[in-house]
Amino acid sequence: MTDQTVLLSIEEGVARITLNRPDSLNSFNLAMHEEMHQALKTVRQDPGVRALLLTGSGRGFCAGQDLSDRSVAPGDEAPDLGESLEKHYNPLLRSLRNLNIPTVCAVNGVAAGAGANLPLACDFVLAARSAKFIQAFCKIGLVPDSGGTWSLPQLVGMARAKGLAMLGEPLSAEQAEQWGLIWRCVDDAALQDEALSLTRHLATQPTRGLALIKRALHASTDNGFDAQLDLERDLQRLAGRTVDYREGVSAFMEKRTPHFMGE
Repeated sequence: MTDQTVLLSIEEGVARITLNRPDSLNSFNLAMHEEMHQALKTVRQDPGVRALLLTGSGRGFCAGQDLSDRSVAPGDEAPDLGESLEKHYNPLLRSLRNLNIPTVCAVNGVAAGAGANLPLACDFVLAARSAKFIQAFCKIGLVPDSGGTWSLPQLVGMARAKGLAMLGEPLSAEQAEQWGLIWRCVDDAALQDEALSLTRHLATQPTRGLALIKRALHASTDNGFDAQLDLERDLQRLAGRTVDYREGVSAFMEKRTPHFMGE
């Protein structure tokens, strides 16, 4: 048994990060935040990593914040939860969302609170059929964080976002797929294999170009049409100068499978 709350392995261009507090449904405490920060730093700095898979150990993906770290006795001063977001959750979400490689999240079991919104910072979310997404914040008088108030309206629309955020009812993986919250719902037994297969595929693709696609799509929520056209022009200029673009064209002309390097 390891004392590490976050496990990181890197193999054949794929980094795999596993939340590893299964006895607490992988809920976040300070140690997990610190180890997650270091894991993502390692991934960012390793040029050999071309795709990331995020998942959880045990029977659940992540139950959000470990409330035992925040228990308040009668008469104690109320904690500054905004400080916790500023120091830990917000940097985590920004770091994950802005990685310049494709990211896949495999949601096994419950994903609640911050654990329901963390996957939405990834490019692809696969969820086991038994998984449930729960915006549990309203049950204890809090506001959805970890990007939830931004991601939910963007992905499922305002009416459904309000229902999820203000009622806190569990959303099944099948319904999440139908609503467009996640990429795919898969059978429990197939989740890890399918997620790893997708991540391995992405790692063989022109990942520099994929990073530019992410940049363009992320910017589209704030840009007007003309601004987005200008951004597409600028990013296409960068993409056209990559080694992978030249390889892709050569492979097409030579009728062979391309060998992309992420350069």
